[in-house]
Amino acid sequence: MRSISTRGKAMPPSPIRKLKPYDDRAAAAGRTVYHLNIGQPDIETPPQMLEVLKNIGTKIIGYGPSQGIPEYQDALIKYYAKHDIKLGRENIIVTTGGSEAIIMAFTVCLNAGDEVLIPEPFYTNYNGFATATDVKVVPITTKLENDWEIPPVSEIEKLVTDRTRAIMICNPNNPTGKVYSRSELAKIVELAIKKDLFIFADEVYREFIFNSEKHVSLLSFEEAKDRVVMMDSISKRFSSCGARIGAFVSYNCDIMKAALAYGQARLCPPTIDQIMAVKSVDLDESYYKQVVGEYQKRRDVVVKALAQMEGVEYRIPNGAFYIIIKLPVKNAEDFVIWLLTDFHVDNETVMLAPAEGFYSTPGLGRNEARIAFVLNEQKTEKAMMILKKGLEKYKTL
Repeated sequence: MRSISTRGKAMPPSPIRKLKPYDDRAAAAGRTVYHLNIGQPDIETPPQMLEVLKNIGTKIIGYGPSQGIPEYQDALIKYYAKHDIKLGRENIIVTTGGSEAIIMAFTVCLNAGDEVLIPEPFYTNYNGFATATDVKVVPITTKLENDWEIPPVSEIEKLVTDRTRAIMICNPNNPTGKVYSRSELAKIVELAIKKDLFIFADEVYREFIFNSEKHVSLLSFEEAKDRVVMMDSISKRFSSCGARIGAFVSYNCDIMKAALAYGQARLCPPTIDQIMAVKSVDLDESYYKQVVGEYQKRRDVVVKALAQMEGVEYRIPNGAFYIIIKLPVKNAEDFVIWLLTDFHVDNETVMLAPAEGFYSTPGLGRNEARIAFVLNEQKTEKAMMILKKGLEKYKTL
C-alpha cells in the first residue's frame, strides 16, 4: 500500500490532546477530572451573543463573502479602534478561528523551507502549523529563571540565516503568561527591519493583563506597518472557543490580496458564528473588567497553592490565563498520565498539559507543565489540592 506523505508522517500530535484517552478512561471509571490542561474557560459566553443564535431568522444558511460578512468586519473595525488600531475593511479577513489566520500567514508570507523565529515555549500548535506548511520553526529559548524574558537582540540575530523570513510574537504569551512591554517589542521591530523580516503578532489574549501594564500591539509601530500580520480570535475573549471565528489583519495590501485568494479557496468563514460575534462589539468595559478580574482571582489561587508545593518552581504570570511550572520530577508527561491512571483523592483527580510539546528544542520542558487557570475558584482550589497531594505521593514511588 502506498505510504502517506512525509508531511503527514511528520505532523505532530497535540501534546495537549494526545493524553485524552487517559482522561477518557478516568472518566469511564467514574472519576471526576479537573481539567487544567486546556484553555477552555468555564465563564459563560455573553448572553447578547447567545441570544443571536436563538433568534436566527434565516431559512437558508448560505455562503458569505470570503473576507467575512461586512457587518462583522465593521464590528471589528469598531473594536480595534478602541485599542487605537485604525483599520478599514481592506485590512481585515475573517478566518475560521485564529488557527486559520496563523496558517494563512505561514502560507501567504513564507515559502517551503523558510524559517520563522519564535520564542519558546510557545503555543503547541505553532509546530503543527509549521509542519503543515513546510516551514521550519527556529526557537528563541526563554527560561523560567529569567522570567521568560526574550534574550538580547544580539543573541537573536545569531539565529537569523538566509532562510529566515519572519519572527512571531504571542503577547500576552501562551503558555508563560509573559506580557511584553513596548521597549521589548521595539527591539524585535528593529531586528525585523534590519533583517527584512515579517512580524507575526498573535494577540488573542490582548485584554487579559493583571497589572498596570497596557497591551502594546505590534500594529502600533508605524515604522513596521507593512511587515506586520496580526492574528486574532474571539475564542478566549468571549469564552466562545467553539465559535470558530478569528481575524487576519495587515496594512500590507500585497499580503491581503494573497490572503483573500487563499480565503476564496476555502470559500468563507462560518456565517452564523460571525452574526453572533457582531454583538461582541457592544460589550462595554465592565464586561472586560469583570472577566479579567475573575481570571486574576483564579491565578492567585494557583500561585498561592504552588507556593506550598515543595520543589515546584514558577514565575507569576501577568497575562493570558496560563502558567508554566517546573516540577520536581524527571518526566512531567509520565506524572500527568499517572495522575489520571493511578491517583485520586475521593475519586477526583487533575489533568495538566506536559510542557515538552511547547518547545521546539529537543529535551527542553521535560519536567515542566502548563496550568490553565480556567476553572472557577472553588474547582481550582480543589484541583490544586489534588495536585499537591499527588506530587507528594509521586515523589515517594
